[in-house]
Amino acid sequence: MSDQPNKQTTISKEITLDGVGLHTGQQVRLTFKPAKANCGYAFVRTDLQGSPIIPADANLVTSTERGTSLEKNGVSINTSEHVLAACVGLDIDNVIIELNASEPPIMDGSSKYFVEALEKAGITVLDAEREEYIVKDVISFSDEESGSEIIVMPSDNYQVTTMVDFGTKVLGTQNASISSIHQFKDEISNARTFSFLHELEALLEHGLIKGGDLNNAIVYVDKELSETNMERLKKAFDKDNISVKSNGILDNLDLHYPNEAARHKLLDVIGDLALIGTRIRGKVIANKPGHTINTQFAKKMAKIIKLEKRNKVPQIDLNAEPLYDVNQIMDRLPHRSPFLLVDKIFELSDKHVIGMKNVTMNEPFFVGHFPGKPVMPGVLQIEAMAQTGGILALSTVPDPENYLTFFMKIDNVKFKRQVVPGDTLIFKLELITPIRRGICHMQGYAYANGKLACEAELMAQIVKQKQEN
Repeated sequence: MSDQPNKQTTISKEITLDGVGLHTGQQVRLTFKPAKANCGYAFVRTDLQGSPIIPADANLVTSTERGTSLEKNGVSINTSEHVLAACVGLDIDNVIIELNASEPPIMDGSSKYFVEALEKAGITVLDAEREEYIVKDVISFSDEESGSEIIVMPSDNYQVTTMVDFGTKVLGTQNASISSIHQFKDEISNARTFSFLHELEALLEHGLIKGGDLNNAIVYVDKELSETNMERLKKAFDKDNISVKSNGILDNLDLHYPNEAARHKLLDVIGDLALIGTRIRGKVIANKPGHTINTQFAKKMAKIIKLEKRNKVPQIDLNAEPLYDVNQIMDRLPHRSPFLLVDKIFELSDKHVIGMKNVTMNEPFFVGHFPGKPVMPGVLQIEAMAQTGGILALSTVPDPENYLTFFMKIDNVKFKRQVVPGDTLIFKLELITPIRRGICHMQGYAYANGKLACEAELMAQIVKQKQEN
């Protein structure tokens, strides 16, 4: 069993933090706001016209240099990972993150202050089921050039292990691990970002880390610190004196943990994998992780989850007695032959329906639709899907025979394969949002012989028929 509840969550009230962006040096205000179910994590740039929204989506990653950057329609969010890690680490599913700049405040270089703010805002449980991807097989992604690798394997809950090896005397091999996301707050959230001296000097030369002071990054000294560079660092960080401690770090900070670097890498992994968009039940093992491989792995996982969800063929015993046969369907739908395109209903709940149609050579549309090579018209596949959805929609009224359903909108229609005589079509429709004011918004899939034939997003309205005197 997972150690996570099955309902989605958000925060109870909005809360604001102020700070400085690490790379821009700008004063930044960040506000966490409650979000609706299925919103996920979304950044909002309040400093730009129209307050554009940038979802936390792996497919929007544009740069992984010095942090994970997202971009949509030319609008960017930089260094997203520490904020996202805090949201995941507190088991929060839906949050709006408003910023008046391109980069969240760096705070102390960890997720600690974001965790504290979110906890102060409180957690609200939403009336929506939590989606979770259960890992059944090992999934891996590796980069031969860097030697980095990430795998995820089956596990009872979300676990993460990071193994780092920087090949330097000052910072060699380190490991960090959590066996439950609930350990994040106490064991990982305060692990601060770090840099090597040679990286720091290069960043300063290029005019970056303008918001850096030596209170938000651990600096590992992996080279001789010359007098010239010492003076440059004093000036950059407005310090009278800078020296190197016996453990090889600059004297601005004390380590929270001997393996703080590995713990921060674990924090980054959690933040970057938030971009998958679906929570994971599995154990992640990351060897030499970095933002590039983290986000590439997130893209791979998001793609796998989308394909599996789309291709998840309902397991139906076609010989079993259906919930509704064709006569019972006609009691609920106004359609009649030759335009009744559903033969049986096998499952029906308040959120989904599964129906079936046998496609035979006797269908009237085959007479004129490519008679030499009969193919079921795509529009009729969608119509059959919609009729199945109509059963779901009309199940919400006590007298379905007195109602009709009418299309309002059809979106994202995709046809994957031809449907021909002899095929058995299975339709599965699920509510995208609860039915309100007679509006039924559904995601539909049609499978022919175990393979996805078409899919569409349907919106219909339930309308009561006028009774004649």
